[in-house]
Amino acid sequence: MLARLGRGPASISDLAEPFDMALPSFMKHIHFLEGSGLIRTEKQGRVRTCTIEKSRFAAIEAWMSEQRALWEGRTDRLEQFVISAENKEK
Repeated sequence: MLARLGRGPASISDLAEPFDMALPSFMKHIHFLEGSGLIRTEKQGRVRTCTIEKSRFAAIEAWMSEQRALWEGRTDRLEQFVISAENKEK
């Protein structure tokens, strides 16, 4: 669903089409994504259109980049520790 919205806005019915579930169940997913700020919906007439909130994903991406750098540093230090320990055993 998010991958589809990454290509542009879509109606609820267009988003629900590839999924084998009843519309009320699908709407629970829509409400969750909207409540978390990942998407927003807008109703025009009888059609509700969903749009991805790019700014929210930018914040998530920034946080993930920080976490990735942190863990890469930790694994690099662990690798150096293991190599050092192996060299001491020789």
